[in-house]
Amino acid sequence: MRDDEVTLFLCGDVMLGRGIDQILPHPGDPTLREPSVTDARSYVTMAERANGPVPRPVDVAWPWGEALEVLDSAAIDARIINVENAVTRSDDFAPGKAVHYRMTPENLPALRVARPDVCVLANNHLLDFGHRGLEDTLRALEGAGLPAAGAGRDRAEAWRPATVPLAAGGRVVVLAVGMRSSGVPADWAAGRARPGVALLPEADTDHADQVVRVVAEHKRPGDLVVVSIHWGSNWGYEVARKQTRFAHALVDGGVDVVHGHSSHHPRPIEVYRGRLVLYGCGDFVNDYEGISGHEAYRDDLRIAYLVSLRLGNGELTAVRLVPFQARRMRLANTTPQDIHWLGGVLDRVSRPFGTGVEQSPEGRLSLRWA
Repeated sequence: MRDDEVTLFLCGDVMLGRGIDQILPHPGDPTLREPSVTDARSYVTMAERANGPVPRPVDVAWPWGEALEVLDSAAIDARIINVENAVTRSDDFAPGKAVHYRMTPENLPALRVARPDVCVLANNHLLDFGHRGLEDTLRALEGAGLPAAGAGRDRAEAWRPATVPLAAGGRVVVLAVGMRSSGVPADWAAGRARPGVALLPEADTDHADQVVRVVAEHKRPGDLVVVSIHWGSNWGYEVARKQTRFAHALVDGGVDVVHGHSSHHPRPIEVYRGRLVLYGCGDFVNDYEGISGHEAYRDDLRIAYLVSLRLGNGELTAVRLVPFQARRMRLANTTPQDIHWLGGVLDRVSRPFGTGVEQSPEGRLSLRWA
């Protein structure tokens, strides 16, 4: 780690609700209204069938597993995660949604233990329990001292970036937006006097310009800017051309990292004009273990992205990818064979974007670009 570098931790979706909420010290109401699952404890049972018994209650650090040691041993200046659940006891199930994610506020230490510097909230599950659930979530995060971006009590708050001061000067500025392509309902958009998320209907030039204008309003000399985007479908390695154009427009407009998420597995990685574009980080923490249907994508494999940037100008200097595997509802170290498979897939799907993934003899993964 050089003195003129800043390192960020980025990951995909973090969902501590539903089944995970049930194994934490203060499980909330397990009632669900899913087409085939009506009790959140069923997701614990599915995980146990797949990989063995899950103790209950677990320590608040349990879901993060081995990832905490990696994070604590790395020199990380800012930790940015997408929190994909409401923090609420509300029973106001959003109509028309097949899946609802919530964790009880008493279990918030399970989020705080990872020490996130920014909790991204612009996603398709934040208002699963209505405006009451959103208000509860904002209040809980504020009470725990966890800065949020991407949602608010009105449009101004939802579109206000979160900032992380850097010891060497400057800040990491994080603007979070959700897109309709990830399933965010149109009526979840924050309005002048309406709570909601920072929502964009489409990844097009006009909306890229809108994001760039917000960035320009808040960016100061020496700042590094991350735009965190919840977009796209859950499965597949294809990246829509409009997403690529959108990401490039953000970089052209002064953004240093495009942090994409929503997909359940990692998607291609690009370096455009010396700036990192993560088209989809994949899941990180959730209760999906044991759910069948898309095994070919190995969504049980999760990645911590450690991204190093040049202090002052934001140029990308290194990207380390640290793989884990979801087992017994926690992140565990995975096998050399799984690391080799994951590195090979990411290398193959990223080549069309001019990047690749290198694997060291010790099994470490890192990004390669021209």
